[in-house]
Amino acid sequence: MSASADLAAVIRVRAGAAPVRLGLILGSGLGHIAHQVEGVAIPYADLPGFPHVGVSGHNPNLHVGTLEGVRVAVFGAREHYYESGNPRAMLLPLQVLQGLGAAELILTNAAGSLRPDLAPGDLMLLSDHINYNGLNPLIGEKTDARFVPMTDAHDPGLRTALKAAAAREGLPLPEGVYCWYSGPSFETPAEIRMLKTLGGDAVGMSTVPEVILARFLGLKVAAISTITNMAAGLSDEKISHEHTKAMAPLGAAKLERILREFLRSLR
Repeated sequence: MSASADLAAVIRVRAGAAPVRLGLILGSGLGHIAHQVEGVAIPYADLPGFPHVGVSGHNPNLHVGTLEGVRVAVFGAREHYYESGNPRAMLLPLQVLQGLGAAELILTNAAGSLRPDLAPGDLMLLSDHINYNGLNPLIGEKTDARFVPMTDAHDPGLRTALKAAAAREGLPLPEGVYCWYSGPSFETPAEIRMLKTLGGDAVGMSTVPEVILARFLGLKVAAISTITNMAAGLSDEKISHEHTKAMAPLGAAKLERILREFLRSLR
């Protein structure tokens, strides 16, 4: 068997054989949502080949069980490109997710806003992204499967369902374009002005590699940003990782409400 099939078998022994309906990957300061899953938590360290996560504010456990009556696999942490220089770091976890039965993936992240109407504590549903790094996790793939169309990378059906869930909860969920910068340093004011000119609405250090990998595997994907700060040069905020972690809970409660209502709609 492949490494992903072996790991999926190990996880089924610990978490049960019922297929997973949906996967979620949680961003900075949002890992608490994983603890709401009724099931088991498996440390990444127990799953050979899973990423090493060295960023504070993350929960490096795979939670498998039910949330709002839906069987889910929730990744409490991701490995960012800036940790090891490997944009493919999340490939094996996504292969395992697929091996567990999931066909859909919801990504979350903490992001900086480029728009005055997107303030800290707000949420943004990704309608598209700009891979400004030019890095691609499919570089080195030997098959023609590497030529992945990205026109509808952010699945229209999932986005519609998430917006409907937000509306039922009475929460705004505007759409926007997410820009991926590698990090770990934050962007300069000049870079932010450039990204605004290019059509960006928010900026962050994750998510885009996972969107590409998910589409490569045939998973449908959608993503939501929790806005934790105004991007560099757009306010007097002192941007830092500690600030990101401190501000993430402002949007996390709204995000959890939307995700729970979305899951209820799947039952």
